[in-house]
Amino acid sequence: MSRVEHVSALLIDIRTEMDELGVWSAQPPKPEALASTQPFCVDTLDFTEWVQWLLIPRLEEMIARDLPLPQNSQIHPMAEEVFKQMDEDTDRLLDLLAQLDQLLSLHH
Repeated sequence: MSRVEHVSALLIDIRTEMDELGVWSAQPPKPEALASTQPFCVDTLDFTEWVQWLLIPRLEEMIARDLPLPQNSQIHPMAEEVFKQMDEDTDRLLDLLAQLDQLLSLHH
């Protein structure tokens, strides 16, 4: 499996896991919330909203357009902090995000 195929499969797993945890939203945030310049849009979005509405679509678009994927990713540490405050069992989602970090941080 290529790196791109692996990332693509991981994005599907992340989406599924978020849905099962009940943190996948049917309603998109306001456009101005998505336009935040803060890392992870911390001032306007919940972390899970950032993953759903910015991270996943951006990576899917890069894959669809055959653009190079990011060479560095630090999503897992932020996820760990955020998920400490959640009641849901986020272990699998954390593991998936760690795998995504690892894949995106591979230097070829």
